[in-house]
Amino acid sequence: MRHPHLWAAALVSGAFCASPAAADEVKLILESRLRYEGVDQADLAKDAGALTLRTRLGLQTPVWRGFQGLIEGENVLAVEDRYNSTTNGKANLPVVADPETTELNRLQLSWTGDKGAATVGRQRIVLGSARFVGNVGFRQNEQTFDAVRLDLKAAKDLSVTYAYVDRVRRVFGDDSPQGEWRSDSHLAQADWKQPWGQLSAHGEWLDFANAPTQSSATLGLGVQIHKPISADGLKGTLEAAYARQTDHAANPLDFEVDYAAASVGLRKGDTWGSLGVERLDGDGRRGFSTPLATLHAFQGWADVFLATPPEGVQDLNLKAGATLRTQALPPIRLVAAAHRFTLPDDGDPYGTEIDLLAAAPLGKRLTLETKVAWFDGDRPGYADRTKVWVSLDYRY
Repeated sequence: MRHPHLWAAALVSGAFCASPAAADEVKLILESRLRYEGVDQADLAKDAGALTLRTRLGLQTPVWRGFQGLIEGENVLAVEDRYNSTTNGKANLPVVADPETTELNRLQLSWTGDKGAATVGRQRIVLGSARFVGNVGFRQNEQTFDAVRLDLKAAKDLSVTYAYVDRVRRVFGDDSPQGEWRSDSHLAQADWKQPWGQLSAHGEWLDFANAPTQSSATLGLGVQIHKPISADGLKGTLEAAYARQTDHAANPLDFEVDYAAASVGLRKGDTWGSLGVERLDGDGRRGFSTPLATLHAFQGWADVFLATPPEGVQDLNLKAGATLRTQALPPIRLVAAAHRFTLPDDGDPYGTEIDLLAAAPLGKRLTLETKVAWFDGDRPGYADRTKVWVSLDYRY
């Protein structure tokens, strides 16, 4: 199977014309995000300053006999380009992986029935928490997939997802040699939901022709439990996950590494806190990797560990969040996190990190968000760095 978006284009075009009332019911997709990202990194002489504007424009058809089409373009414009986008040649500056680009972000045809749904074409895929497969929504250029996806309601409380991926359209854009991975990959996830929580199982068989060292096979299990503690709404939470990863397809390395994570927490309404640990093992040549994940959401916002060190990494973290509500101001969402990164086996430190976030709506369609991350490195190759973000999101 090659380039499913080529024939999906014809199908989507037909879906737009299928219903006489389509012109009155087509949904407009219009999103934009203006963001400043500043980076001060100790091992680089100059700081980075990136002011970028991402715009998405598209159309979604009405549902006709279960079918629905969608087309969406995406543009990223660098208003201030004092940064290394990975493709602009400014290697002396810190990386902000938001290159300028204009591309077809999504082009898909879906069908939904009583027992499930199918989607074909260029699409967004986020499985579970996005720890293994996600759309990297934090970056300005979204990661999408040329894929065929099936979502099945196997039983009342059991859902199953399968996807065949032909291309991975990565955040680095068309100008990067790593902007598109040619893929022959299979993804699967099953979720069993119960009143007390959820059990999940997943598998990723990744085969990338032009990135063979990223090919791997992963099988994993996860559990999420929530239990009421008091009558006023206080709940306890427990999460645990385990996965094993081995070499697959044309990967030249021979490896078998493990992943494990656990957290306990408390939640009451919009206020929550958790203590957790996440461990990605390594064998000295390669660490457990999740190349399709939304990596920014894990192991600290400073993005020091986007690539797992060959020896692995362990993240002991404390997180908390709350929403402040007053009559004078819109609700303000607050999040704080502290991380201690070490080698998994002997506990030698990589460094520590503090992350803070504040976000608030400005009316119905606008959201203002500010974030900051401080990483303090404890070993060579893990330089101190500070990152600051200020963004304004608009959704029509």
